Amino acid sequence: MNPPIAKKIPQTFELHEDIRQDDYYWLNDKTNPEVIAYLEAENSYYNELMKPLENSTTELYEAMIARIPASESQVPVQSGPYFYYIRQEKELQYPIYARKHAIDRAQLASAEEEITLDLNTLASDDDYLSTTDIRISNDHRYLAYLENRDGTDSYTLFVKDLHTGELLQDVLPNVYIYSSVEWSNCGKYIFYVTLNDLQRPHQLWRHEIGTAVTDDVLLLEETDVTFNLFISKSQSSRFIFATSKSTTTTEVQLIDADNPLTAPRLFDARREGVEYGVEHWENDFILLTNENALNFTLLRCPVENLSARTPIVSYNEAYFLKGIYPFKHQVYVTGRANGLEQVWRVEENALVQLEWDEAIYSVSMIQEQDYETTEVLIQYQSYITPKTTISIDIESGERHVLQETPVTGDYDRTQYVQQQVWVPTAEGVNVPVLLHYKKNALDNGPAPLILSAYGSYGYSSDPFFSAYRLPVLDKGVILATAQVRGGSELGRSWYFNGKMQHKKNTFTDFISAADYLVQEGFTTTELIAGRGGSAGGLLIGAVSNMAGDSFKVLVPEVPFVDVMTTMLDETIPLTTSEWDEWGNPKNREDYNYMRSYSPYDNVEAKAYPHMYVTTGLNDPRVGYWEPAKWVARLRELKIDDNTLVLKTNMGAGHFGASGRFNQLRELAEGYAFIFSKLGVK
Repeated sequence: MNPPIAKKIPQTFELHEDIRQDDYYWLNDKTNPEVIAYLEAENSYYNELMKPLENSTTELYEAMIARIPASESQVPVQSGPYFYYIRQEKELQYPIYARKHAIDRAQLASAEEEITLDLNTLASDDDYLSTTDIRISNDHRYLAYLENRDGTDSYTLFVKDLHTGELLQDVLPNVYIYSSVEWSNCGKYIFYVTLNDLQRPHQLWRHEIGTAVTDDVLLLEETDVTFNLFISKSQSSRFIFATSKSTTTTEVQLIDADNPLTAPRLFDARREGVEYGVEHWENDFILLTNENALNFTLLRCPVENLSARTPIVSYNEAYFLKGIYPFKHQVYVTGRANGLEQVWRVEENALVQLEWDEAIYSVSMIQEQDYETTEVLIQYQSYITPKTTISIDIESGERHVLQETPVTGDYDRTQYVQQQVWVPTAEGVNVPVLLHYKKNALDNGPAPLILSAYGSYGYSSDPFFSAYRLPVLDKGVILATAQVRGGSELGRSWYFNGKMQHKKNTFTDFISAADYLVQEGFTTTELIAGRGGSAGGLLIGAVSNMAGDSFKVLVPEVPFVDVMTTMLDETIPLTTSEWDEWGNPKNREDYNYMRSYSPYDNVEAKAYPHMYVTTGLNDPRVGYWEPAKWVARLRELKIDDNTLVLKTNMGAGHFGASGRFNQLRELAEGYAFIFSKLGVK
């Protein structure tokens, strides 16, 4: 079967005396039947080329399914008189939310379970379903949740009466996907954030339970197109924080959750480049800010005097502080040091770091813990240690392992290796790369290797355990993660040196990592694949143009590859809020720099590696037309016979299929493609 060839309709764009030719611009209109026909033709071609891989896909899929425990449950987290948790049964696609009424953890075993929300009853067949922002009212009677069925960021808010099991008539449309729903403490009001036509969260509303949506009160509107609006509740439940945020600047408004009808109160007016977050602890606010502190510092101020700020601890450039978790008797802080996630206790005006046995790990605070708790729950894991929940006595500091997630089937962690290597770059910067493989993987020389990275928005790529990777590792494949600039693995400067006019560092770091892994004998250019999604897909797209011959296979998933067109089009969701990340191409300097690396604009008549490209028709973050146009141009210009496929999920968005079986099937398909090209049997 021959690959589909998209028709060309000449379209030119001119700016800053530069002319860009875009013959596939027409693909951005999904109401055009020809566009849908082209995407379906690409899907047919994909299905045809994947047919020979059906056995290997099924083998991988079944091996992953075999790793699913018969039943798995999170450690219950106390909130008032209840312990809340999520569990999942092996045969079910979606999780079940539940709770038990108990005074303490010792009573849980004998307490009766109450299901608060079973997502499997909401799902229908294999259609898309996403639920987020599940919030319980303070009296524990009502559960609010967001539901979406098309993969966009526009969700519908529902409220369930946990006493009767019935849904209330209060149905609120067009609510943002996350950080957008909170209760007043009286349980009479819901605060929620809605989207504008560009799917930017911009308005904060107050809804009174039992009233019509048309009676809702608009409290705040974020009019700056480079800012998004989010809400969250303090650990103490006393305040709701309404946060306007760009990629460089923050502004927080305070809502008294005990007095929900009072107007929001400004904490600190926005100032360009100043980012901050707020928490509440007893009679004070705790402020985490980067003002005069690149990697953030901790301050405190009285609730009634926001300007009287004093340091909690001395600023330490080696600590990149990211989160505050105040409990009544102890304050914990999360962040990064030595390239890894860390947790600290605040003790006598100092940060005391929690220590761990392994050299490579991830550690985080479990969310939504009770402010009055006597135990603090922390989640720990590494590439070889399954997700482990640890209880720390808030008075003594004594630790107890409450649960290590079980691994179904044979698993001997001593047979697997996790390793960190440091890759030198041409500028003298050393880039950390994390490796995970089975002990015998290198016994016969270089091994097949999949190198992944993200490297944008300051998001860090940290080690985590997944039993679903074991079938891959057991085939002798090395999984590697390059912690390239653009993330925050090594602090805020690591992020700044991989954005805007430094964006190419993200790409060259990845190329340096691949070259180093070949030079050091971990793999060869015939055995290496590169993989990344979304902004990580931009990375893979740029690498395909800059150093495609360094890889046998490239897998850009939902890739942001048409940088120029997207960042010039203010009608596209998220464009304006991204200018502080990539640059505004209306400015000549930004335009020229972005133009020099935009994957779509730099496709050449040359050989490219095998490529497996994915997208979602309803994706609000990266429009489906970006990978569609890119694949069409690659088909037109590339001079090799290597495989190029485009898989479009016609009923989902940025995050692919919903339901874990569907997700695992997609994961297995991607691995099967990679293995077929690397010669993994």
